[in-house]
Amino acid sequence: MAHALIVDDDIDVLELLQEVARMEGFTVARAQSLREARIELGRQHPDVLLTDLRLPDGQGIELVSELEDPESTEVIVITGHATVDSAVAALRAGASDYLVKPAEVERVQAVLRRAKKTSALQHEIGSLREELRKLGRFGRILGSSQRMQVLYDQLSRVAPTSATVLLIGESGTGKELAAHTVHELSRRRDAPFLPLNCGAVAPQLIETELFGHERGSFTGADRQHKGFFERANGGSVFLDEVTEMPMELQVKLLRVLETGTFTRVGGTVQVATDVRIIAATNRDPEKAVIEGKLREDLYHRLNVFPIQLPPLRERGVDMEQLALFFLEEQNLAEGTRKSFSRDALVRLYQHHWPGNVRELRNYVQRAYIMADDVVAGEIAVTATEAKPDDATTITIHVGTPLAEVERRVTLATLAYCGQVKRKAAQILGVSLKTLYNRLEAYNGKEALAGEDEAFEALQNESARDGTQDTDPATQPR
Repeated sequence: MAHALIVDDDIDVLELLQEVARMEGFTVARAQSLREARIELGRQHPDVLLTDLRLPDGQGIELVSELEDPESTEVIVITGHATVDSAVAALRAGASDYLVKPAEVERVQAVLRRAKKTSALQHEIGSLREELRKLGRFGRILGSSQRMQVLYDQLSRVAPTSATVLLIGESGTGKELAAHTVHELSRRRDAPFLPLNCGAVAPQLIETELFGHERGSFTGADRQHKGFFERANGGSVFLDEVTEMPMELQVKLLRVLETGTFTRVGGTVQVATDVRIIAATNRDPEKAVIEGKLREDLYHRLNVFPIQLPPLRERGVDMEQLALFFLEEQNLAEGTRKSFSRDALVRLYQHHWPGNVRELRNYVQRAYIMADDVVAGEIAVTATEAKPDDATTITIHVGTPLAEVERRVTLATLAYCGQVKRKAAQILGVSLKTLYNRLEAYNGKEALAGEDEAFEALQNESARDGTQDTDPATQPR
């Protein structure tokens, strides 16, 4: 039987929550202070922790750091002192939801029902993750690179919870696929998943799409219309390009997130809903806040569990795996057996892919149409230039000689360190002498002539410290 720990110094609230939890099939432990709560944590690990934010001897959120297995406990903060700062602090500390007193009994019931399924679902996802990784995919997402393994870990951890997810990534990186995966691996998978692109719908229509409208609320409203939050009750709503949502609607969205209720356009009745929000943006959300595109309080409410989707150019061998997958899709659809030449696959790595996976899919489709039996290397990708190197990134094409790779990495690291050679040597993992030898080879002895005295002093300092150059690259042969 699932177990709940309820912590509140208000005896009336404590008894109400205890009654609701028992009705939902939980065993219940209760406490009125941090001290009592810690004693109860030592006795039994809870599946769900409902705690008041302010307690006589401290902050209830402190209990999160004392959970034996935080990932298996649903943490809900309940408070009568709601502020943006306190909400942000609670969510960042590990709470999955934040309810304001007096809490809606229906919302508490929904939270408790979901928490009962957490343990079994996490075990199921763990087994699924290992099995799918062997096949180079996870849910609806394809790829086996290290960057994607990190993404899979994040998705598998957040999916079983009720936490709001914010997906951040360039256009074409697969944000909607990631949102689908979160939903399908969650306790809400049997309920609807409804996506809405906030940038593709006219601003005046977004409100009625999300919240619905009453009959006669505006010209043409000849019947009542249920919006996404009503139709997706128990499921998930995916808000793509959320930074394009009008500011006045962002206020209403924030209210839904905080209270679990909304009002249809033209209506007066509060409608309760239990919906998980998965939001996405191709902008830097913090920059969008500064530019006035996204409300700061809404950003913090959405940013409970941010996930960065890597661009295709940083996914290595996934590029080839995806291209082969898309080509096989074409073969199955058309009843053919076309294939890539080795040269065509090598050429994939030489393109920057600013449109990411979406652009790669379009390229494969064009290449398939143009090819007879073999997609050859001369099929051109979209002519776009790679982004110039910045202070922390350099672009190296497949086939670049290793000596040139070493030269570019060394010089870029030196520039990053502000030409401080000792620091650059430490970052590169080589001795200072090795770095000087490399720079001498790159620039000629004349370029380093003015530094001989400084180098000799450093060598003498190393000798006094008893250190030696153990880098094999500098040892006599």
